[in-house]
Amino acid sequence: MIVVFGLALFAGFGGMVLASRRAVGSATDLAAGTQIPPFFVGITLLAVGTDLPEIASSIAASVSGHGDVAIGDAMGSVVTQSTLVLGLLPLLAGTLLVPRRGIGWTGAFTVVGLGFVALLAADGAISRPDALVLIAIWVIGSAVIYRDTTRNQQLALSERAESRLRLVATTFAALIVVGLSAMVSLWAIVGLAEWLDAPEVLIRFFVASIGTSLPELAFDLTAVKRGAVALAIGDVMGSSFVDSTMAAGIGPLIAPTEASSDLVITAAVGAMVAITIVTIMLKRIERHDWRTGTILLGLYAAFFVILLV
Repeated sequence: MIVVFGLALFAGFGGMVLASRRAVGSATDLAAGTQIPPFFVGITLLAVGTDLPEIASSIAASVSGHGDVAIGDAMGSVVTQSTLVLGLLPLLAGTLLVPRRGIGWTGAFTVVGLGFVALLAADGAISRPDALVLIAIWVIGSAVIYRDTTRNQQLALSERAESRLRLVATTFAALIVVGLSAMVSLWAIVGLAEWLDAPEVLIRFFVASIGTSLPELAFDLTAVKRGAVALAIGDVMGSSFVDSTMAAGIGPLIAPTEASSDLVITAAVGAMVAITIVTIMLKRIERHDWRTGTILLGLYAAFFVILLV
């Protein structure tokens, strides 16, 4: 059995690396061909693509009547991506130059989304109208961020419509392969841990944190190493934005679900604190290096300890 897990782990990581390279290449070509800022491509197309596991989890949990799981996974992903993933990037790939536009609005709308999650769940349920509100926040926020990132910039659609659609389709298809490869890797890692009789708390830690963030981590590391830093930071910030709105709303839109208001409010407030700290930090620095990365990892560890307690 260990051979099967080993081969699955090798195939999963290999798939993530190859598909991430393809996704970065296509997304870079799309940004260059349309002159749409890479950061905006990151918070929209790439963020939705790398967040597909969370969106699928939200739908599955809502359909099965587990609203707490749907909302909890989305809130937990906000914390994980904005602290753990963003903290690991400079430690694994070197110092990053932080893009100047878009970060403030992305963080602000993420906090707004989280606030509405807590507010809408106060009655113990997430209804279809509630879900539509969350999705509307993503649409409105994306429009505002687009205006901010393209301010005083003349867009030139040098690529034909067919070419742009091909690049979008290629990018999204590659991100789906990244997500599927991450699931294979996660299955292999959990299987190996159980085969080695690893403590259950360690297995749960990996599944709940690093495991669900493997698509973002794989893509963002590849993007940074290929010089597409704005794509990577846009994906991290955008994934948190998607989690707080789309991922939290799509499941209840399909199947309205009950949710424990106290748990949802606690999770949403914790995520709001994390994204606020990260946004302020990124707005105040020009370089994201090992020092700021270590701070974010410490913040993630603090949240995890508080959660365990």
